[in-house]
Amino acid sequence: MIYSIVIVMAIMTWIVPGGEYQREVKDGRTLVVAESFTYIENQPQGIDAILLAPIRGFIEAAQIIVFLFVIGGAFNIIQTTGAITASVQKMAFFFSSKEHLQKFFIPVTMFLFSLGGTLFGMCEETMPFVLIFIPLSLSLGYDSIVGTAIPFLGAAAGFAGAIFNPFTVGIAQGIAELPLYSGMEYRIVVWILSTIFMTVFVMRYAAKVKAKPKTSPVYEIDQERKHSLHLDNKSEVSITMNHKLVLVAFAVAIIILVFGVLKYRWYINEIAALFLGLGIVSGFLGRLSLTEITDSFKAGAKDMMGVALIIACAKAILVVANDGKILDVMLYNLASVITHFHKIIAAQAMFVTQGIINFFVHSGSGQAALTMPVMAPLADVIGISRQIAVLAFVFGEGWINPILPTSGVTMGVLGLAGISWEKWAKWMLPIQIFFFILALLLLIPPVVFNWQ
Repeated sequence: MIYSIVIVMAIMTWIVPGGEYQREVKDGRTLVVAESFTYIENQPQGIDAILLAPIRGFIEAAQIIVFLFVIGGAFNIIQTTGAITASVQKMAFFFSSKEHLQKFFIPVTMFLFSLGGTLFGMCEETMPFVLIFIPLSLSLGYDSIVGTAIPFLGAAAGFAGAIFNPFTVGIAQGIAELPLYSGMEYRIVVWILSTIFMTVFVMRYAAKVKAKPKTSPVYEIDQERKHSLHLDNKSEVSITMNHKLVLVAFAVAIIILVFGVLKYRWYINEIAALFLGLGIVSGFLGRLSLTEITDSFKAGAKDMMGVALIIACAKAILVVANDGKILDVMLYNLASVITHFHKIIAAQAMFVTQGIINFFVHSGSGQAALTMPVMAPLADVIGISRQIAVLAFVFGEGWINPILPTSGVTMGVLGLAGISWEKWAKWMLPIQIFFFILALLLLIPPVVFNWQ
């Protein structure tokens, strides 16, 4: 499906005229120069480009692909020690024996992930937690979708309602020449609404699937997963000293992860290195032999190959669009259309435009560098504040990402969860429609009250 989009994009390079903005390097970032757009000669992409694009996409997406291989391998080592299964069964037994606490499980955990999303842009960091929350959710009577949604959509809710997120708000406001983190009062309101609505959606679905397990789109997959993880054993289990040591190592790694992201701005490479070390240490603490550690890592990494190829094809779409010189053309024409709208409609059109561009560019900082130099001065022309242009960017980059098949993070999360994009997209569609409408509505008050 994704590779077919690469082919469609290549066909578009024969139809859409070429064009580009000039770029300049400012504060270490490559930004487009507003008002510098010019049409240039077409750069049609042929069969050779279509065949080369996934290979180049694999190379350009190497960071996140290696990250997935390492995370998959490291967690399979931890899984082999039995520590995860034992601890999940222990927590499940605890919650099942205390029904009054179980109802707080989803809202509390989603709030914590949302907090991470809104404060420091938690996104890729949710991947390791998916592998923990899926077996935990299965043990509590939910399904893999709930286990995936708690960390992934929890962080996405915070990411879209960003208060301090340095990768979206911070960079976008810097490019728009706004005071850093200004206008946070309204964004706090947005974050609260985003977190509440996202949590309610997940809780409603969780209650439904717990009452009628066979209504889950991943029911058959989960039955096999429960058996392989020994989660169909309802008796209380004991956690050995080896298990405890592995769990302590995992907890220490999470603390180091949060500290590294906040203090040193760690990204994929550093996080991958941390979990590689965690996997090796866990193997020794779990009394695995060198052969068992190696085989477990290889098996876990091998499970990521399918999603790695999907991510490569997704990246190939951007490769073809860039080589064909049509991405800047799309941005220029979308921006030109916006100038003819009423202020409110223009602000909403900015959000839609950011969502379209997000289909191709998934990095928050990368999308800000591409679009904000155009959207900030465009806001001046339309007569709305640049703060609104930043908010439209945050909405378009945040709320639309979790359903995009071209997003490396989304496909990486689904690959770890073993959920096909088709099943996820069908489940996500009502949520996506709701948040699309919510974004349009939340852009009205800032325009009406001239939010600065």
